[in-house]
Amino acid sequence: MDEDHSYRRLEMTVLMTPDMANFAGRVHGGSILKLLDQVAYACAARYSGSYVVTVSVDQVVFHEPLYVGELVTFLASVNYTGTSSMEVGIRVMAENIQARSERHVMTCYFTMVAVDEHGRPHRVPSFTPVTPVEKRRWKAAQLRRELRREIERRSLDIRLHPDELAAEHEPSRQHETQG
Repeated sequence: MDEDHSYRRLEMTVLMTPDMANFAGRVHGGSILKLLDQVAYACAARYSGSYVVTVSVDQVVFHEPLYVGELVTFLASVNYTGTSSMEVGIRVMAENIQARSERHVMTCYFTMVAVDEHGRPHRVPSFTPVTPVEKRRWKAAQLRRELRREIERRSLDIRLHPDELAAEHEPSRQHETQG
């Protein structure tokens, strides 16, 4: 693939409607998660030119609520490519149309894997960061990848050896001494 950077980015804007509201009258987190997954899919599929699946989602933290009637813009970009995987970073902006104000409500990261017609991973075009922003995002994506692997390793230890790990982390009990 030539280095046409426009294929690495995707922008999608959605109006928050009443059917997306939760019991508190704010936009339901599940509605946003579904949109995030769709945006990550579209960005990664566009870049790779193939069907992709979601492998993991990192750092989904709702910093502020979203409200019915706001325009929500998802700014996505492929930050990192592996052999078959891609990290897609998504910045979420909410716009209050009447107040003409905008706020950053979330940034999160999806790991997507390109798959063939049999569901097996296949190679994606490599991406070489050029600009300072691309280089910063690439390095941060590498660090998040290492962190995910460490979490996966530790989670496996917890599942395989829960009693041993619990014993290691029990608070030490001090015996009372009489004097």
